[in-house]
Parts: sequence; structure tokens; C-alpha cells
Amino acid sequence: MKTQLFEVENIKCGGCMNSIRRGLEQLPGVAAARPDNQTGTVAVDFDEQAATSAAIAQKLSDMGYPLAGENSLGKKAKSYISCAIGRMG
Repeated sequence: MKTQLFEVENIKCGGCMNSIRRGLEQLPGVAAARPDNQTGTVAVDFDEQAATSAAIAQKLSDMGYPLAGENSLGKKAKSYISCAIGRMG
């Protein structure tokens, strides 16, 4: 099991953190995801045989939380949607 810290954009609140946690934990091989809106990071525990850092980074980006320095207007808009979904669940 490997733990990796990802620095990401657009984590604003608990809704964002819920969406990130749920989204990443659905990926095969990901055991746990711990987003932190104070630091803008996500610690991910995963099995390197079943998941890759690249796949995790892609999932984050697809949800609107790209790696630091890779933000765009489209990613910001996606993060608002993910945030709202996270607040409902």
C-alpha cells in the first residue's frame, strides 16, 4: 500500500472534500482518500498493483480538482458542481 499526497486546486469546503473522497474511493485499488481544504491537498492510500498516480490525478481533474498549476475556467466550473453534489450527500 502506498500513500501519496496530491496538491490540487479548487478545494473550498466540506462538500468538495466529500465529493473527492467518494470519487477517489470508487477507483479500483484506492483504499482511502483524505482531502484537506485548508492545505489544498489530498492524501491517497492505494495499491500500486491496481491504481496509478496518473489515474488518481486524472480522476481528480475530471471532478474539477486538477493538480496545482493545471487549473482552468472549465475545471473551476466542474468543481462547483462536484461541491454541490458533495453537500447533498
